[in-house]
Amino acid sequence: MFKELKQRGIDVQVSSIFYEFLKEVGVDPLSTSIYTNKDDLKGADFLFSLGGDGTLLESVTQVADKEIPILGINTGRLGFLATTAPEEIGAAISSICKGYYRIDSRSLVSLESDTDIFDGLNFGLNELAITKRDTSSMIVVHTYINGEYLNSYWADGLIVSTPTGSTGYSLSCGGPVVLPESNNFIIAPISPHNLNVRPLIISDDSIISFEIEGRSKNFLVSLDSRSKVIDASVQIAVKKERFRTQLLKMNEDNFLNTLRRKLSWGLDIRN
Repeated sequence: MFKELKQRGIDVQVSSIFYEFLKEVGVDPLSTSIYTNKDDLKGADFLFSLGGDGTLLESVTQVADKEIPILGINTGRLGFLATTAPEEIGAAISSICKGYYRIDSRSLVSLESDTDIFDGLNFGLNELAITKRDTSSMIVVHTYINGEYLNSYWADGLIVSTPTGSTGYSLSCGGPVVLPESNNFIIAPISPHNLNVRPLIISDDSIISFEIEGRSKNFLVSLDSRSKVIDASVQIAVKKERFRTQLLKMNEDNFLNTLRRKLSWGLDIRN
């Protein structure tokens, strides 16, 4: 990949962490331009994420509000977000150079709190999760939508998912699959104690706020794969982030194909 980019006269910047990894495995990225954060990504037209879906989620935090289109190249397992296979890299680069691609714009969740929990990176592509820590006791998540009381969830936790995250953690908790262009949040309880509590879809123009109770005075707050322990006294709320993540897709790559291919959606042995 690096050689092909060089041959096409494309300047390459490499993240500092990935650069150290490449040196360890003996791969020359053919570039001396190293970046450590989004402020160093000056003049970047695209970002290539090499790894799995977790790596792509990390790439989202590196791009942040610059909204640089991200191409996910899957060297991991499932690759639901990172849909380009390693053997397709050459063809993908050629298509990008010719302009044969599309941009899939995805909404983000934004966490608001009275303390800085995630060092300014208070957004996520998939979901925000509030969960109990290392105790067997459930927590109670009192939940409000635009200031109006919704419900008190007696559960192991609660997820607020974007449409993108509807095929992730939320799905494993019984949440519905929502198309990426939908303007919604999904509120899904994690192992609820009540049989009459089910996931709920609401408008992503809503502001969702919480009060948490439990035997422990601490609980976990997660944005995608990043988690922090916070005190129960911390006030938190969720809303839609003001900027979006732009995923770079080849023209033949679409969500419904990925849904059938990766999650076996609608698979019937009779067909």
